[in-house]
Amino acid sequence: MSVPSATDDPSEPQAGGPHLRRGWTTGTCAAGAAKAAFAALVTGVFPDPVEVQLPGGARPAFALARQEIGAGRATAGIVKDAGDDPDVTHGALVLATVRRGAPGAGVTFAAGEGVGTITRPGLPLPPGEPAINPVPRRMIAQGIAEVAQAHGVAADAAVEIAIADGAALALKTLNPRLGILGGLSVLGTTGVVIPFSCSAWIHSIHRGIDVARAMGVDHVAGATGSASEAAVQKLHDLPEVALIDMGDFAGGMLKYLAAHPVRKVTVAGGVAKMTKLAQGRLDLHSKRGSADLSALAALAEEAGAAQETAGRIAQANTVAHAFALAAQAGIALGDRVAHGAWRTAAGALRRADIELEIVVFDRDGALRGRAPFAPAHAPPPRKRRT
Repeated sequence: MSVPSATDDPSEPQAGGPHLRRGWTTGTCAAGAAKAAFAALVTGVFPDPVEVQLPGGARPAFALARQEIGAGRATAGIVKDAGDDPDVTHGALVLATVRRGAPGAGVTFAAGEGVGTITRPGLPLPPGEPAINPVPRRMIAQGIAEVAQAHGVAADAAVEIAIADGAALALKTLNPRLGILGGLSVLGTTGVVIPFSCSAWIHSIHRGIDVARAMGVDHVAGATGSASEAAVQKLHDLPEVALIDMGDFAGGMLKYLAAHPVRKVTVAGGVAKMTKLAQGRLDLHSKRGSADLSALAALAEEAGAAQETAGRIAQANTVAHAFALAAQAGIALGDRVAHGAWRTAAGALRRADIELEIVVFDRDGALRGRAPFAPAHAPPPRKRRT
């Protein structure tokens, strides 16, 4: 299936790569589809392309992929173009079915097939509401108001948003963990998708913290991957709602926690990611570079490694190989890394009143290093030379 795109191309060079093409959020697509459907309900004709006003004032126009009109309802669809971003919803068909609303009711929202329903507190909308976020709701209401004003009718409309295959796509997102069940969320704060900004992932990290706080959870654990997440859950016997899929975005999680604190925070990760954190990096993605093995060797020497061992660590193939060499020499390298990572993480927490812990696991989930809970504003004592 071809992907109809906006007539106002959002392409422009982006940081991290030349000429990466921007895309459009599900919220923008939903707003365009709803405006077109309401216009057809009022006039009998679908505007194609349909123009949408973004929060920043731009007005791109979108081709319609579906047009249906029946007794008392109209449905329009727009295929989402996420540009060059690896978005799971790229190419998804976003549908809006619109009916006339009760006089004075304004615009009401419902979740159609493939759009989730909120079941937990702490999200921007209360439990029971369709997962159509506030900014997309405002964009939808604005589009309907424009049509109503142009044709002298009331802007009362019942809007149902659906996303084809949304229930299956949602399983590839963090929605089930956030308590958004049955489908995807209709998201977007600017209306535009910036390639590789990973805004949806960071949004999910923030909402995961919000949900945990709203449910009274006082200890959350952010993990870099599935192995470290399973290991830290077992270590502390944590409920699923306490687990934050941090991925590479340690900084994004910690900075949000600084402003939205919980009593205890554990940061868990594999040896390579935690070495990067120990070396001052808050973005742990491989595109930001590899761990510094020479610095890791110096840390091992500080922990008591002989110069020969330190030299071998500096020339190791990988961080995991370096850890294996340290283990053979009886050097507790993992604890040193954990304490270095603790200092970086504590700095990102900006002296918040939080007890912070770092745990380092290998790929099999075995604990390889630990900096125990200590107040983020008062660093724990440095590990003694062993």
